[in-house]
Amino acid sequence: MTVTIRERRESDLPELVEVLTAQQAATQYPLRWPLPIPVEDFLVRPGEERAWVAERDGAVVGHVAVHALGGQLREHFVAALGTEDLAELAVLFVGSDTVGTGVGGRLHDTAVEWILASGRRPVLDVVPVHDRAVEVYRHRGWVAVGEVRPVWLAPDFPTLVLMTLRE
Repeated sequence: MTVTIRERRESDLPELVEVLTAQQAATQYPLRWPLPIPVEDFLVRPGEERAWVAERDGAVVGHVAVHALGGQLREHFVAALGTEDLAELAVLFVGSDTVGTGVGGRLHDTAVEWILASGRRPVLDVVPVHDRAVEVYRHRGWVAVGEVRPVWLAPDFPTLVLMTLRE
């Protein structure tokens, strides 16, 4: 198995839509499904700084992005961490047949290394119903620094757990 991590290209989007769609039932990521927006708009969001895909034997099997942190989440992270030098690890997922192979970890590490090299602290938010995701992040050194219910979050959704890497 040959896995390459590379920058995402626009031509990757149709394959990424398929991978995200196929894994959603097993992972509940994203929690709201079907999405109220085109899946492509979930993958490529305003404020995105960089994005990478994992490609295995020529097929796209995973994704991660780094976003500039803004809005209400930024306010909560700044208050919790005492710094404005933050960047968000976001939209991390791998295909169902890729879980447990280390590909997700490689995507994670690529984004974290890029954030750290930019002089900022990595942060993320996760919905606590994603127990496996929370467990994986904790195993990789992330710690919870708060919870928040942003105004854009549907009232029937759980609050978001705010996390950062342990210093």
